[in-house]
Amino acid sequence: MKFSEQWLREWVSPALSTEALGHQITMAGLEVDAIEPAAGPFTGVIVAEITEAVQHPDADKLRVCTVDAGNGATVQIVCGAPNARKGLKTPLAVVGALLPGDFAIKAAKLRGVESQGMLCAASELGLSEEKDGILELPSDAPVGTNLRDYLKLDDVSIEIGLTPNRSDCLGIAGIAREVGLLNDLTVCAPPENVQPITTEEAVSVDLRAADRCPRYLCRVIDGVDLSRPTPIWMQEKLRRCGVRSIDAAVDVTNYLLIEFGQPMHAFDLDKINGGIIVREATPGESLALLNDQEVTLGEGNLVIADHKSPLAFAGIMGGAGSAVGENTTRILLESAFFAPVPLSGQARSFGLHTDSSHRFERGVDFQLQRRAMERATELLLEIVGGAAGPITEAVSEENLPAPAPIHLRAARIERLLGLVIDSETVERILRGVGLNVSTVEDGWECTVPSWRFDLRIEADLLEELARVYGYNNLPVTRIRADVVLPSIPEEKVRIQQLRRALVARDYYEAICYSFVDAGIQMQLDPDVDPVVLNNPISPEHAVMRSSLLAGLLRSAEHNVKRQQPRVRLFETGLRFVPGAEGLSQRPGLAMLVTGSLSAESWAEPGRNADFYDLKGDIEALLELTGDVSSFRFEAGERSALHPGQTAWLKRGEHTVGYIGVLHPTVQKDLDFDLPVVVAELDLELLCSATVPAFSPVSRFPALRRDIAVIVDKTVVAGDLLANVRANAGVYLQDLTLFDVYEGKGIDPARKSVALGLTFQDHSRTLDDNEVNTCIQQVVDSLKENYKAELRG
Repeated sequence: MKFSEQWLREWVSPALSTEALGHQITMAGLEVDAIEPAAGPFTGVIVAEITEAVQHPDADKLRVCTVDAGNGATVQIVCGAPNARKGLKTPLAVVGALLPGDFAIKAAKLRGVESQGMLCAASELGLSEEKDGILELPSDAPVGTNLRDYLKLDDVSIEIGLTPNRSDCLGIAGIAREVGLLNDLTVCAPPENVQPITTEEAVSVDLRAADRCPRYLCRVIDGVDLSRPTPIWMQEKLRRCGVRSIDAAVDVTNYLLIEFGQPMHAFDLDKINGGIIVREATPGESLALLNDQEVTLGEGNLVIADHKSPLAFAGIMGGAGSAVGENTTRILLESAFFAPVPLSGQARSFGLHTDSSHRFERGVDFQLQRRAMERATELLLEIVGGAAGPITEAVSEENLPAPAPIHLRAARIERLLGLVIDSETVERILRGVGLNVSTVEDGWECTVPSWRFDLRIEADLLEELARVYGYNNLPVTRIRADVVLPSIPEEKVRIQQLRRALVARDYYEAICYSFVDAGIQMQLDPDVDPVVLNNPISPEHAVMRSSLLAGLLRSAEHNVKRQQPRVRLFETGLRFVPGAEGLSQRPGLAMLVTGSLSAESWAEPGRNADFYDLKGDIEALLELTGDVSSFRFEAGERSALHPGQTAWLKRGEHTVGYIGVLHPTVQKDLDFDLPVVVAELDLELLCSATVPAFSPVSRFPALRRDIAVIVDKTVVAGDLLANVRANAGVYLQDLTLFDVYEGKGIDPARKSVALGLTFQDHSRTLDDNEVNTCIQQVVDSLKENYKAELRG
């Protein structure tokens, strides 16, 4: 909302400077975004009249003007403006004047003709960016008057950034109410003058969509003369509020939009067939709008129509077919209230955003329409003449908003604001907001005014008290509350533990978008039909991720292309997986390594990270569960991963996740020069842990036996270890696979696996015979199940 400070001070004028006023408004919750001067800095510019304008003898586009500068003095000016003509009053920068940009005016000769000053365009005075000739002033402008004084240009435009709940301040009236309340001043609104009815012509209104338009008013004004210009005072007020002057009818409706915050519209009555019908659009119905855009309307769109076709997109924009023009002599003025919720989003669905839709979507005072109609009629009759007819009003009282009374408890003020405010101050503030206040036993009963759509509950009134009383006047107190520390179950591994463990292993945490590139998503999960975004921020973020690796791969690619030789990333977050029962959102952990295993150093030879390095990092995470033995890796295959270098991580019958090297094709598509090893785990399955239990340290020595067995190459080492644990007996304390050998002396179809078994008892020292018996049980089982042979 942009407004003129002078216009605001016509309503209420506190004894504050511009900067202090801006600060006060900001502290009240109406944040001031900008304060700009109403005109550029200039001096020496007066109102002048061209008394004669003749063609320059040596230049086709120049004219030699004789200009009356006041006090009987005339000066000669050479001017190139196409609208320079006899009788025109316009700004004159006399010799010695200083214009914006430190442009000094001097006497000069243009094509051999002396020029003693300059006739000014609005753009040259910092009044406008348009360059369409010199500025034309009203015919009654007093010649010789200082232009700054005549146009009251020592003013500023203040722009405030309103939150959506404060639609009441989308007009001078609402801002004036706020300033009056903050400074305890009376607001001087324009008088409510009921205009005399001088013609009986009226238009009927058929309110067929009363739930969406509970109130609609219209009035005929006959015999208008739109050739009359809009008064300069109105043009200037509109300009300082960021609105361009068009013609008197449009300017008056824009003036009311800014003054009261009430959108209005003017139709050419001669272009209307029959009466006004407020109805929903017929599917496929088209309407050409004032901005030359043609829209095709459908169910859910509201239109203002006559008995033949739609005239306007209700609450958003008028139609071109019924627009007023320079030949219009009969106007139909419209003033309506449209319900905010049904109108919300209507303009955006057609790529529109207008001042009207901006206000109606947030809520307009539903008692304001008649007053705005009378005010607009008064201004139009004053500017373009004409005869006003009676106001036709169609209203559905049951569909108008009916704000419920709000009960404010005195005890809640002290509890939530931290101080005691006396009853007199509370009532003064609430009444200043516009509430009708009555005292009850424990506080106040408040009736909400028609312009405050945002006041619904007790907390809203407490907010009003706080901001008007002054946030800086509220005491600073320490929060007192019973703080209950959350329990941390030991049967769960917390995500923070996983993060700390990975950071300790030199990983960086990445935080990627939940929406990813559809191409990468398809490569990673070709069997999943991802959720497609209706309005993605870019083509690279078109679908919801079903794998965290989609974003992690892009992050790694970004780093590698910026000459990072070593990338180690992880991310925790949700995966969005569609299924038969709807969309499943599962927490996951993704890891990625590529490039050097460790930072460059003289102490160790450099090599690239491989499958087993990432597998080791995952095993470190499994240690946090205290139940490593319940996990196992199994060779497998997965889309986008290298066959033969992929494994599934399982826990019992459940698949926790996978680990593998990126497939060479995918690696090439993503422009990676080195292999990329990735893993993705399901956090719900991973984070289940066992509760630590005390186990005493044995005082007796341990015995270790190493054996080497020859088995087929197809035998999985994990199966061998599981078999040994099952048959080694209760004294087995540790089992280690410390060597795998293939080559000379071994059948090419077989391999040698060396195992270290450690035995120990907590109550006595084991003898060799007991340990040998355990070893024999292991060897017999391996022979039986895997045709193993002891290697000599």
